[in-house]
Formats: sequence, structure tokens, C-alpha cells
Amino acid sequence: MRTTIVLDDDLLPRAQACTGFRQKSALVRVALKALIERESARRLARLGGSEPGLRKAGRRRPNRRDPGQ
Repeated sequence: MRTTIVLDDDLLPRAQACTGFRQKSALVRVALKALIERESARRLARLGGSEPGLRKAGRRRPNRRDPGQ
């Protein structure tokens, strides 16, 4: 997809120096992927190890007659 973007004059050279990328399209692609990864990690962390909509799992008592347990 082609698109036109306006970038801060200082931002692009700094990003190129940090990453070593010279092609602007490659730099923007990598930056967008990094943004997606970071935001996905933030969303996952906000869940705090919980899934509010999840039903509680049923629990079974072990079969006392089974010698293997």
C-alpha cells in the first residue's frame, strides 16, 4: 500500500542512526511492527492474568476406588 506521511525532521535521521536502516519504507515497517508488539504486550499485561468473561472450570473429585490415583 502506498501512503504519504509527514515525519518530524529530526525523528527520521535519529531512527535511521539507531537501527541502521537506510530505506524509509523498511524503517516505517519495522517501527509499526514494534508499536503493534508493544501495545499487544500492554493489553496482555492489563489483563493481569485474568479473563473476566471466562466461566469457572468444573472440578472433579478423584475416584477413590481407582488404585492409580
